[in-house]
Amino acid sequence: MSRKNAIIRYYSSIIQKEVDWLWYPYIPYGRITIVQGDPGEGKTTFVLNLAARLSIGQELPEAPNPPSEPQNVIYQSTEDGLADTIKPRLVNAGADCSHIAFIDDENHPLTLDDNRLEQAVIQSNARLLVLDPLQAFVGVNVDMHRANDIRPIFQKLAGIAERTECAVVIIGHMNKASGLKDLYRGLGSIDIAAAARSVLLIGRLKNDPSIRVMTHLKSSLAPEGCSIAFELVSDGGFRWVGRYDITAGDLLSGAQIVEESKSEQARTILSELLKHGSIPCVEVYAHFRELNISERTVDTAKRILKIKSIKRDDGWYWSL
Repeated sequence: MSRKNAIIRYYSSIIQKEVDWLWYPYIPYGRITIVQGDPGEGKTTFVLNLAARLSIGQELPEAPNPPSEPQNVIYQSTEDGLADTIKPRLVNAGADCSHIAFIDDENHPLTLDDNRLEQAVIQSNARLLVLDPLQAFVGVNVDMHRANDIRPIFQKLAGIAERTECAVVIIGHMNKASGLKDLYRGLGSIDIAAAARSVLLIGRLKNDPSIRVMTHLKSSLAPEGCSIAFELVSDGGFRWVGRYDITAGDLLSGAQIVEESKSEQARTILSELLKHGSIPCVEVYAHFRELNISERTVDTAKRILKIKSIKRDDGWYWSL
């Protein structure tokens, strides 16, 4: 039996490359990102609103730089109807649906290692590919709990993302196990999370179920980003709230009750402070520092109360 000679290369021959970002530091181009959470927590609505913003060239929440022009998106869903759920949500989010496509797989269901994914990204020049949900695309003969089944298909998907420089976002559910490390709560093998460069968690606040929070569970290419809250209302409305002072671990463990209490306290105090007129924002922050309430929590309360910032000659003022 012949043996193949080893091919040796040195890292001095490798040209360094900066990571390009669709949404820094949450979703990198050319890599896999997972958005996970329990059913009904707003994962799909969250990602659809991101897709809608990209389709019209609108800046993403807390993003340092807005997109320079509308970007094409492929949104592939098997759980929700295209006509009665996906498109109405996109329209409600203000999307330009001429920039959002899907692959017609009615006769031949797509899988994570399907060559049509790469073909579709190239043909549509998509910068974002969304697969919703994960378990619908693993394939009938793949056990998503077995590492040997998962690794090859995620390696191929990672190759598609890298070659096309398209951001790939996979929406997944959480398992019901408790007492595990945060990253092990995703449905399926831990190799799924290992293949992703970023893992985002969506969860709701117990004391205010209309408020959901996105937190960073894993970030391999940049420091973890701040948690970002959004609001879902009964009529299907969606509103970005902004930064929220809570970690992924706190959100999963229920420790958010403490932070929610601080947030509620901040809202109450802020309303009282401003009910008689505008106040310099530096005085507002100083007041809350004495109460041991963080600026992030105050900023969250400000957004929820829709407090206005007014520029005057002597600085910024807040007003109800």
